[in-house]
Amino acid sequence: MFSILIPTFNNLSYLKLCIQSIEKNSHYKHQILIHINEGSDGTLDFVKKSAYMYTFTEKNIGMPKALNKISKLANNNYIIISHDDFYYCPGWDEEFIKEIKLINHNNFYLSGTTIGATNSFCTKSGILPAFYNAGNSVKNFDESKLLKNIQHIKSYDFQGATKQPGLVHIDLWKKVGGWSEEFSPTGGDDSDFLMKLWLENVRIFKGLGKSLVYHFGSITTRKKGKNINTYLGSRGGKIFLRKWKISISFFERFYLKSGIDDNNKKVVNKFDGPLQNPKKSIKFLIGLLKCKIQNLYLVVINFNYKK
Repeated sequence: MFSILIPTFNNLSYLKLCIQSIEKNSHYKHQILIHINEGSDGTLDFVKKSAYMYTFTEKNIGMPKALNKISKLANNNYIIISHDDFYYCPGWDEEFIKEIKLINHNNFYLSGTTIGATNSFCTKSGILPAFYNAGNSVKNFDESKLLKNIQHIKSYDFQGATKQPGLVHIDLWKKVGGWSEEFSPTGGDDSDFLMKLWLENVRIFKGLGKSLVYHFGSITTRKKGKNINTYLGSRGGKIFLRKWKISISFFERFYLKSGIDDNNKKVVNKFDGPLQNPKKSIKFLIGLLKCKIQNLYLVVINFNYKK
């Protein structure tokens, strides 16, 4: 059914759990594709002995390049963009299939709903089950607790979609050129991909509340040091701003109808249909002016996002 793209970087224990969950909890049979960055922890040997197709680089080439490389082996119509520290919950793929049939065209981007001990959201309507503690690492992961309680976790379909796990038709993936490699190793690349889809007139960006995935939370970047996520986000945000002339937060808030609100809180809105072009309200115009000033500053300091 789906070709699941999983870049991994010396995260063998998480990768094994991720694959196990796909094999165990999927209703349909999927193609699992793995890109191995370095693989010095035994990942390369493990995958070589398996039946999974893979690509390999001796060094970490980052998320965009890894996804683009492994996507060339996809043989299904739909691609799932995945992390290696996901645990796919029962029925995750059935919800995607139901939605694909309901939409009845391929101009969309769908995502699952990530839950986990490190996730938190503020919402304007309803409750998105972002926080659910079944362990914050593969060592203390309580699979039985999660599976026993999964049916009691209430959620809703939401506007804007999370970034991953994300589903897109392979023709649309190819049309926009996959992920933009100037964002390598990562940071801002997922938002950039959604912007490219927006410019191809995609207006359905929908998170599926019943397609649940447990996320341990940026395991690879956490290993790099406590400031690495801030660094990647800052760099990625600057690249996005220079490239598109608006910020990621502005794009998410006014275009995708999600993101950060006036109180600097992350907001997730219930899905209420395809998105429309943003209305040019006072808040929109003030936000756009801020983006122009920020972009001008990057021009003055000669920030080059094409390095």
